[in-house]
Amino acid sequence: QVQLVESGGGLVQAGGSLRLSCAASGRTFNNYVMGWFRQAPGKEREFVAVISRGGAATIVADSVKGRFTISRDNAKNTVYLQMNILKPEDTAVYYCTADDLDGANWKLPSLLKRATEYDYWGQGTQVTVSS
Repeated sequence: QVQLVESGGGLVQAGGSLRLSCAASGRTFNNYVMGWFRQAPGKEREFVAVISRGGAATIVADSVKGRFTISRDNAKNTVYLQMNILKPEDTAVYYCTADDLDGANWKLPSLLKRATEYDYWGQGTQVTVSS
């Protein structure tokens, strides 16, 4: 069983930056693909970013490309989401997620972008960007 604990959410002005952290329990952290999704009021949960087990491969959504960066520190069992040049449209609850995702193809990443493929989720942290 994997437990995920998020931190770093809050209120920030447009153009500002925020870094989210997600700490995972267990000694097998490096066996898991880690990702971030977000959900705005009245909308479905959408993909934000994902990172491979060793951190060599990353994918980010087109809507945040060039502004958000995902990274991980396997020694600390932690994944990060650095968010820069924040926009009001980024306002949402942000969720950390994890799964072993055996068979995932990083060159054909549609599976990695589907929330239903992930087994473990954090509680969600609110990010609010004011204009």
